[in-house]
Amino acid sequence: MASLASVPEVDRQHEGVRSEALAAVILVAFLAAAPFMLYPVFVMKALCFALFACAFNLLIGYVGLLSFGHALFFGWASYLTAYAAQSWAMPPGIAIIIGTATAAALGIVAGLVAIRRQGIYFAMITLALAQMMYLVALRAKLTGGEDGIQLPSRGRLFGVFDLNNELTMYAFVAIVVLAALLLIYRIINSPFGEVLKAIRENELRCVSLGYRTERYKLVAFVLSATLAGLAGSLKAILFQLASLTDVHWTMSGEVVLMTLVGGLGTIFGPVVGAFFIVAMENYLAPFGQWVLVIQGIIFVACVLTFRRGIVGELAHWLRVKL
Repeated sequence: MASLASVPEVDRQHEGVRSEALAAVILVAFLAAAPFMLYPVFVMKALCFALFACAFNLLIGYVGLLSFGHALFFGWASYLTAYAAQSWAMPPGIAIIIGTATAAALGIVAGLVAIRRQGIYFAMITLALAQMMYLVALRAKLTGGEDGIQLPSRGRLFGVFDLNNELTMYAFVAIVVLAALLLIYRIINSPFGEVLKAIRENELRCVSLGYRTERYKLVAFVLSATLAGLAGSLKAILFQLASLTDVHWTMSGEVVLMTLVGGLGTIFGPVVGAFFIVAMENYLAPFGQWVLVIQGIIFVACVLTFRRGIVGELAHWLRVKL
């Protein structure tokens, strides 16, 4: 009887894997065709923010930790990438690694400070740390203050591929983002990921079972910070610029909006949310500051009408896992 009872569960798991595989194929097909149908820089910007949103979703969607300071990792990775490329004449690949490593180091420090708290206290600590580092960025010579750091060129990847070519840069960004999304998928569906989900559902029960939950949360926090830093590093090379906008608290709010609109706790929701928000900012730019009002209306509508987000509601309606 036990084996018969487990059959529907196995079928649901297989159906979930098939739906995720189909969604992945659709995403890859879209990215392959996108530079020939849309402006490549717009798609690359959306991909950078999609990775940022997925990194944030790894923390809030699967661990249940709400960070209001993820701009700290995104922005400072951007700064160090641009600084390494400009002042140290590092090739773009090495500069991105330096920026990502910077985000990982900041993630360790911020995680050790914040991870002992939960709920609103955790969120406020991350916001305070991010604002503190924003003030450092505003006054430090390394960051260029209000002028930021501008790069004269994107450089050559491995000394061979000229990233100043739009299609070459697009291929590089798409490959890196897809590899990062695959890593996130692997983390979520690993035994480590299952423990993270259990902590999200009932941390006290995990503690009673012998899991050292603070270590799991710290590792998840550092992974999220590192991937957010990778997104910031890619953006710095793409736009040849690192500025205060990347470390401002509004950037942290924007990634929260992307994740909620797309679908909290889903694989592809943050990707859809990032494309949606970036497209809205791009095509509604003539409205000026009214774009923020429109974003606020969409956020309120999302919270009141479809709390699962775009992809979450679609998955619920189709009864599949996305």
